[in-house]
Amino acid sequence: MAPINSKRTLRRDLLLAAGLLGLGTLVAIVSLVDIKAGHLDQMAQATPSASPEPSATPAESKPGGTRPTTPAPEPARPDPAAQQEGAKPALPPAPAEKVAPPMEKK
Repeated sequence: MAPINSKRTLRRDLLLAAGLLGLGTLVAIVSLVDIKAGHLDQMAQATPSASPEPSATPAESKPGGTRPTTPAPEPARPDPAAQQEGAKPALPPAPAEKVAPPMEKK
């Protein structure tokens, strides 16, 4: 009975594999057709201009405008005492490591 069951199992597995392969191919074809058809409805269009005729003269400049009139801020400078002390550590120093005796060679 083993050979008959083996043939039946083989046939079922081959049919399942062929079905999955066909389904994968169908999905790939549908995807490719969708990608190809997606570009057909897009057309290049120029954006409409804000004014029908371009102006020959540049825009009028206003004094002050939107730029800041004060000089830019400078970076902060620490006081001389803080510069001499240097940066203080955020954490205390780590404890010394425990040292094990050396390993014996065999």
